[in-house]
Amino acid sequence: MPRAFIAIGSNIEPERNVREGLRRLSQRLRIRAVSTFYRSLPLGRPEQQPFVNGVVEVETDVPPRQLKYGVLRAVESEMGRIRTADKYAPRTLDLDILLYDARMICSPDLTLPDPEIVSRPFLAVPLAELAPEAVLPGDGRSLRAIAGRFAEHGMERLATYTEDLRRELANGSRQSKTAR
Repeated sequence: MPRAFIAIGSNIEPERNVREGLRRLSQRLRIRAVSTFYRSLPLGRPEQQPFVNGVVEVETDVPPRQLKYGVLRAVESEMGRIRTADKYAPRTLDLDILLYDARMICSPDLTLPDPEIVSRPFLAVPLAELAPEAVLPGDGRSLRAIAGRFAEHGMERLATYTEDLRRELANGSRQSKTAR
């Protein structure tokens, strides 16, 4: 089954919205792993609230375009996300496909791998945590090497929050199995 990596972030009530977003994703996709989450300053908008960002690894047979528009955008909408022309607007929830196996797609509505992996530590660092030896398609470098460029990434590690999320997802997974 294909493996995808999805970035998840929020800067509107981020701890609550990331938690709820993960819960909703877990109802639609099989979450295999959850990276450490980090608090980071918003790009280009110092007046905004900080973001909470991380990455999840999922197994899915949903094709990339359908995953983006049928699953991820639906969860964002359910969580109150309103998309505007302002790429840097605050958001209740932001879900983006970073990688989908080794697929490379370049179209007006979907680019894989996400080109921002190489320039944004809040994507590269948690992604490399989940798949350090994976090679970025079309680039040839390992995710570990890309993330290594951000040694001083200025993000605050949210260790307790991350462990709480992982525990909640594991408990939810066990409960859904016993309910069957």
